[in-house]
Amino acid sequence: MGNHVYKMVEIVGSSTTGTDDAIRNAVKTASSSLRHLDWFEVVQTRGHLVDGKVAHYQVTLKVAFRLEPKSGGT
Repeated sequence: MGNHVYKMVEIVGSSTTGTDDAIRNAVKTASSSLRHLDWFEVVQTRGHLVDGKVAHYQVTLKVAFRLEPKSGGT
């Protein structure tokens, strides 16, 4: 692995079926507009309750993508 520089951004994914789906939804959507996504970290997990039952899962993630080196110079 070479020397890389990363930028981290925070995103939130949600799902009615579980936290794994919430993570996958967030990463899939982020990857459509961010290049070179390399890793993620779960920062927070929340849920929405309706009538005493889990109705929604919400997961906050930090995702990191590699910054591209400036071409043609130092």
